[in-house]
Amino acid sequence: MRYMGYFNNMTPTQPTVKRRDTVRIFRARLAEAMARAGHSRAELARAVGVNRSTLSQLLATDNDRLPRADTVAAIGATLQVSLDWLLGLSQEESLGADILQRSLQIEPSSPNPVDERLAQWHAEAAGYKIRYVPSLLPDVLKTDAVIAYEFQMSQVATPRQARAESQARLAYMRLPETDMEVCSPIQGIEGFARGEGIWRGLDEDARREQLVRMADLVDELYPSFRWFLFDGLTHYSAPLTIFGPQRAALYIGQMFFVFNTIEHIRVLTRHFDNLIRVATVQPPDVGGVLRDLYDAVDEVAPRPGMGVPARPQ
Repeated sequence: MRYMGYFNNMTPTQPTVKRRDTVRIFRARLAEAMARAGHSRAELARAVGVNRSTLSQLLATDNDRLPRADTVAAIGATLQVSLDWLLGLSQEESLGADILQRSLQIEPSSPNPVDERLAQWHAEAAGYKIRYVPSLLPDVLKTDAVIAYEFQMSQVATPRQARAESQARLAYMRLPETDMEVCSPIQGIEGFARGEGIWRGLDEDARREQLVRMADLVDELYPSFRWFLFDGLTHYSAPLTIFGPQRAALYIGQMFFVFNTIEHIRVLTRHFDNLIRVATVQPPDVGGVLRDLYDAVDEVAPRPGMGVPARPQ
């Protein structure tokens, strides 16, 4: 069985944090699935083939043991939930083919900056580390002028809405339990300072103001907010947010690829952690880099009609 090695590594003789967490998750999800299915302890015990006292022990808050693999399998089959979900290996509780269909979801991004799904994903990941690779600048650090510039061509969102969302995210970042790591190429902020690419239409004063704001905020929010800069010549990442163990959202332009399984989340987490390992600028030094770029800002004449037609994530 695919779970035998897993259960062998979770024996009671190893009081590890991993085992305790798994037991806690199993207990909570077992109770949740029982309540949703309307099963009493006696009914479930009969269906699974265990004593009611055994089931009661599994649901006890002081319990530190997992049942045998065949018992977990019987519980999952009876309650119509997956073993991966019961054991905290997946956020999807569906069975069989349903898991394969839901392990990857494609979600269109909202043109409105107040994206309820993003807000929900952040809320569900409260207390976990958020890992974030922005497509441009980190949303939480943007000035009103930059937000207005980005949304000047939007047919749905307004700069006022975007500012409100940015302020809400900044308030979220200031909560004591928040933990966020950001990783992006240093060439991105160098190009911003010089007014290159899409920033060509943003005037010098606005770019200087943005650099100062980012420098001040990264210093203020550290260490709960840590921004790493890597060399874009040697490494690359698509825009990505990893919401703790809950999900990972890969932004590919006007849509998200949303991964829900633990295996996919771990792969993307390793990708992000590798960007941190190769970072050329560490979080305590980012503020200084941003202030040095202040002097690199050059006035670039805006081109008529220049703007950002779609919301960056």
